[in-house]
Amino acid sequence: MKRREVIKKIAAAAKKHEAEWVLAREGANHTVYTLNGVVIPIPRHNELGEIFAADIFKECEEVLGKGWWKK
Repeated sequence: MKRREVIKKIAAAAKKHEAEWVLAREGANHTVYTLNGVVIPIPRHNELGEIFAADIFKECEEVLGKGWWKK
């Protein structure tokens, strides 16, 4: 899965759940976002892979609900 697709998917889900998805900072190896205060680092690789993307999505479960990306 492409990095920008992961970011768009989380942003769309955050908007749907009325959660705040904010770019916190740009690091050397990661772009760091916050989702209602939960820190979500996303690596700068163009292609993340399905398993790694799922790991990033699982970090968002606290705010967006369990298995939100599968729906």
